[in-house]
Amino acid sequence: MKKIQIPEWVPLFPLPNVVFFPKTYLPLHVFEPRYREMVQDTMEGDRIIGMALLKEGWEIDYDRNPPIHSIGSIGEIVRSQRQDDGRYNILLYGLKKYRVREENFLRSYRQARIEIIEESEINVLPAAIKERLVEQMIRYRRKMPGGDALESILEMGLDDDVLVATLSAGLPLTILEKQFLLESEDLHQRARRLVELMEMGFQTIEQAGGQMED
Repeated sequence: MKKIQIPEWVPLFPLPNVVFFPKTYLPLHVFEPRYREMVQDTMEGDRIIGMALLKEGWEIDYDRNPPIHSIGSIGEIVRSQRQDDGRYNILLYGLKKYRVREENFLRSYRQARIEIIEESEINVLPAAIKERLVEQMIRYRRKMPGGDALESILEMGLDDDVLVATLSAGLPLTILEKQFLLESEDLHQRARRLVELMEMGFQTIEQAGGQMED
């Protein structure tokens, strides 16, 4: 990965329903005027945007600047398309996790001074964790709605860190569960948490009377 040049103030794009993970891609349709301005400014600079999850209760004050979770991910705009009405379609590639140290509201959109959170560079899971993860993926693929989408992921031969990030972003977990995964200390903890969340999902369905077979 190329060396990342982090601006002093990173533009933030807070949303109530998106948790962004490093080493994943995120397509976004940007229509609010303040975030259209943000994209335009970013495209003229370093193309870096920080994605953040809004905290619960954001609806009360959305047009202002409701609180956000302090840990998010920065991404680089790798593709953009400006529409005739000024809206943008952009594609972000996740670079690093960050922690907000300070916010400012001098622009129409919020900006933050951030600290990059470095995780271990080890991208291989211990055999026991990988086995549990693959087992739950196969079980999920067979039994859960939309599980067929895992077929292609299993066949792609992704590195373990990319696999875990892709599953964390793509599985139909709650938004707070995804934030919980993002905030993991490293790949091993994230994989263990992911397996546990998948197992809990199966248990919930079974307790609700779903027909599950091993």
